[in-house]
Amino acid sequence: MNEAKIDPTAVVSEKAQLGNNIEIGAFSIIGEGVIVGDNTKIMHHSVIDTGSTIGKNCKIYPFCSIGSDPQDMTFNYETTYVEIGDNNKIREFTTINKGTAKGGGYTRIGNNNYLMAYAHIAHDCQVGNNTIFINGATLAGHVEVEDFAVIGAFSSVHQFVRIGKNAYIGGYTIVLQDILPFAKVAQARDSYNFYGPNSIGMMRNGISREFINNVKEIFNVLYRENLNTTQAVEKLKNEYPDLEESSIIIDFISKTKRGLLKNFRNNNRSLNAK
Repeated sequence: MNEAKIDPTAVVSEKAQLGNNIEIGAFSIIGEGVIVGDNTKIMHHSVIDTGSTIGKNCKIYPFCSIGSDPQDMTFNYETTYVEIGDNNKIREFTTINKGTAKGGGYTRIGNNNYLMAYAHIAHDCQVGNNTIFINGATLAGHVEVEDFAVIGAFSSVHQFVRIGKNAYIGGYTIVLQDILPFAKVAQARDSYNFYGPNSIGMMRNGISREFINNVKEIFNVLYRENLNTTQAVEKLKNEYPDLEESSIIIDFISKTKRGLLKNFRNNNRSLNAK
């Protein structure tokens, strides 16, 4: 067993559970019952509060706050938690709040995520794997972010919104409704622009050109044919009954709580147009 490397100015609870090869920097605070996995490095001036679990091979940069009470006025100091998986990078001044009893009690972040400086993950959020939160990206409570999604700089996501897998949200976008898997969306002043599939991101993640082209055709049905969502879904079921891409998107739509973001510019322009 390798001992943890703890700066003498750090405050670490005797009831914290530390793995092998841990590093804890100057003036950091590790609360009672906190669990930290092997090879994780917590840099100076960070606070990991009671109820937090951090996986292996994570790097937490200076001045982060993980596991603090949720910013929910109904919170009554119930016992709730933050769970963070393996291989995550959490940059300076990021804040991650624990869950609420009414929201299930857990804020969860998966593996291989990169949270850049000043990101905020609010109570009861569920973040998947391989996501990127660019500087200042902010989630309100109960948001779900699926694998490989990218949240642009200083974008904010409304509570209970869902961001689909491989979606890309441009910087400074206010997200009020669900964003479909594979979509690329950005906000310009008072309107939204829809740029079709997140093609570059999808290719970087090993998705085939055929898959991307099929998603483009599906988006044409959803966004360019002047159909309401119910009509578009029925058409997709009829035209692409066995297509994986269609099944993923239809399943996502079926679970929406806040509806889909659809009020885009140039709504009648085909995604295949030059």
